[in-house]
Amino acid sequence: MAYVLPLLKGLSLTLRRFFSRPITIQYPEQKKDMPPRWRGMHYFDKDEKGETTCVACGLCVAICPSVCISLEIGERQDGTRYPIRYEIDALRCIYCGYCQEACPVNAIRLGGGYEYVHYRREDFILDKAKLLAMYGAGQGAAPEVKK
Repeated sequence: MAYVLPLLKGLSLTLRRFFSRPITIQYPEQKKDMPPRWRGMHYFDKDEKGETTCVACGLCVAICPSVCISLEIGERQDGTRYPIRYEIDALRCIYCGYCQEACPVNAIRLGGGYEYVHYRREDFILDKAKLLAMYGAGQGAAPEVKK
């Protein structure tokens, strides 16, 4: 008799869930909509020439708690600064969004993309070219990066 009551409770729960609407989504075919403040994969904002709007101020490097951003600064003839080398290690990044908040020109952004899968660790080093190729990733998944 001690086993019958828990068995009936379990069966009643199973029957209630059996006739309710499923809460599972079929992932590859259906994608979940991310909240508006979702922090996904990084991308660089482009200017009208297709170049990055980054002014190489170094604030993103200074504020990054996981020390995953590296920057090499260059200077043009007119005195403006630009990033010669800009890299983000996506495996070390904790996606806190501090780099986006610290950027004075809104050059680095965290988009809505969450599907960034590769087999090699080297593919998760996001350089300037990859970050520019991911432009527009703010809406949905990040586009595929060409190698």
